[in-house]
Amino acid sequence: MELYNAIIRKAEESFGSSAARRYPYNPANAWRDSGSAELVMLRDAAFELGGDSEPSANFSCVTTDESLVPCDETVVIGPDLREIRGSVPFARLVFVRTEEVKGADETDTEPVFRAIQDIDFVKYHVFPEGYMVRTSSESFKEQVRVSSAAVRNGISFERVGNDYIRCYKKNPLVKAVRVVFVTARDADYKALAKDAKDVRDISLTLSKILEGMPTDCSACTLKPICDEVEGMKELHFGQKK
Repeated sequence: MELYNAIIRKAEESFGSSAARRYPYNPANAWRDSGSAELVMLRDAAFELGGDSEPSANFSCVTTDESLVPCDETVVIGPDLREIRGSVPFARLVFVRTEEVKGADETDTEPVFRAIQDIDFVKYHVFPEGYMVRTSSESFKEQVRVSSAAVRNGISFERVGNDYIRCYKKNPLVKAVRVVFVTARDADYKALAKDAKDVRDISLTLSKILEGMPTDCSACTLKPICDEVEGMKELHFGQKK
């Protein structure tokens, strides 16, 4: 499952000049999860991440390459939650290492696609207390409203990251998860949003392969994705055999 490897490698080039703070996964230090979506009213908010027209981006990538995701960790680029005083730009990226998908080979794309979908859907089932997430699939933005109570009680990206990792690791395929939070002003959020679009396009192409996309590359609107993504053409034409 190497379709997203180039995106994972490239993303770090967009993080800006802030030193990365790295926190090994510690489930005992995970932020409380409310178990369901929580409404944080504006009057109860300390600040917003990616709010007030600030740029933001969000995407997740799956790989089987241990060198890209060697361990479970949360990475913070820029101010942490306790250091933020107003709206800031924001990106949350998740890189997930899995074991090889059983039953997936050159002639069967479906197990790969289903595994990627299952892992991506985890983000809709993480509900850190006092941390209200709003996403846009069209603009690839993620905005977060953080409550004043959560800030007073010690919320941090490390603890929120632990909550995310804990939820991802419920999937038996998942071997390691790296959650990256970016709030640095000099990060390239436009480039990260482009990466998010590329991730979406790869997933869309996999879906089209399952539906039986045309083998005439000159007539296919998704040809640029197959040309750019290593392994995509093999999946496409393997599926057609």
